[in-house]
Amino acid sequence: MADRYLRFSGTAPGRFLTRRLGLPQPAELRRWSPERPSLDGGLLHLTAGRTDLDLAPVLARAGLPDSTGGPVAAVVLDATGVRDVDGLAEVHAALHPVVRSVASSGRIVVLGSPLDTTDHHQAAVQQALEGFVRSLGKEIGRGRTVNLLRLTDAGSAESTLRFLLSPKSAYVDGQVIEAARAEESAVDWERPLAGRTALVTGGARGIGEAVAETLARDGARVVVLDVPQAEQDARRVAERLGGSALALDITAADAGERIAAALPDGLDVLVHNAGITRDRRLVNMPAERWSSVLEVNLASVLRTTDALLKAGALGRGGRIVATASIAGLAGNAGQTNYGASKAGVVGLVRSLAPRALAEHGVTLNAVAPGFIETKMTAAVPLFIREAGRRMNSLAQGGLPVDVAETTAWLAHPASGGVNGQVVRVCGQSLLGA
Repeated sequence: MADRYLRFSGTAPGRFLTRRLGLPQPAELRRWSPERPSLDGGLLHLTAGRTDLDLAPVLARAGLPDSTGGPVAAVVLDATGVRDVDGLAEVHAALHPVVRSVASSGRIVVLGSPLDTTDHHQAAVQQALEGFVRSLGKEIGRGRTVNLLRLTDAGSAESTLRFLLSPKSAYVDGQVIEAARAEESAVDWERPLAGRTALVTGGARGIGEAVAETLARDGARVVVLDVPQAEQDARRVAERLGGSALALDITAADAGERIAAALPDGLDVLVHNAGITRDRRLVNMPAERWSSVLEVNLASVLRTTDALLKAGALGRGGRIVATASIAGLAGNAGQTNYGASKAGVVGLVRSLAPRALAEHGVTLNAVAPGFIETKMTAAVPLFIREAGRRMNSLAQGGLPVDVAETTAWLAHPASGGVNGQVVRVCGQSLLGA
């Protein structure tokens, strides 16, 4: 369903009226397209504190020219060397003069260091960067985003910087992402998934279909998995993308084994997207509504992940991306079942990710969508729908492609240093952290 308020607020009468009434003023977001793959303008590289990072080669490959007095599309502030409160003053001094110059739909990325548990001063000020970034993201407006990337070396940051400094990250705002050192390999940045097989559960429609499309764009051979009732839609999507369809109830006890049997050559990317809602307040929720949601959204994810890892279906360099939700991080009235299932996905990621990497060479991360414009949200009552759209820093709903682009970044061969992360795709929703 079209966001009529977004369109109206972009007109001259709309801008006048929304300013006079103090209403949200969302800006139309720049998203990736083949015709406009990069942001418009240059890149400004700033430093606070002493740093040992050599970011110049990485930033030169990020797709933005150095800012030379024209429009500033993005600012990267290296604050990895900030170790005391005086260093935080340098953060203010660096960004204070340039915030206004960042173009609409522009980016600010602050680079920080992992918290040093042996130095509570460093840990305090590096944690302070998180509050700074989240706060700046809430006030900067005009479709601009602010994110914090904690890293140990410049090489580990390239895939994440490319993502955050591009139109692909339009609805990712106020996030804290950690990237560790990872094995380097030759990467085709245009088609990074060429020669790789990706399976998307619940891929016949909605967000799953957008994920399948985006992975196929990046070169993957996509397997679209959905329930037998949706087999026709799954085949339609798969044929359009040059992939294949797999009709399978993901809640079947042997689903993992059947997936492994259907893909004898193995799997490189597994996207756990299938999910359902059965909303009702707990006092009115029968056991069936509870169990069906937990079975699809959590139990099936646990079973199939265990089975595929045990079978060796995902080899070294494999990627697993699960779908959580801000409802699992912040809770939502009428969704105790859904919130529990999605919080469970977060627990899975945080517990299994280090072992999956150490034992199998596979990374495990999650995306946590907020209000995304789908058929499901279009059916939400008007006032609740409008509240969901406006209650984030970008004052609008996201699109399925926003979740898909984030998934594609986590599935990227060069994203091996990003592991155990839960990245909200919510425009920095006012709900949750």
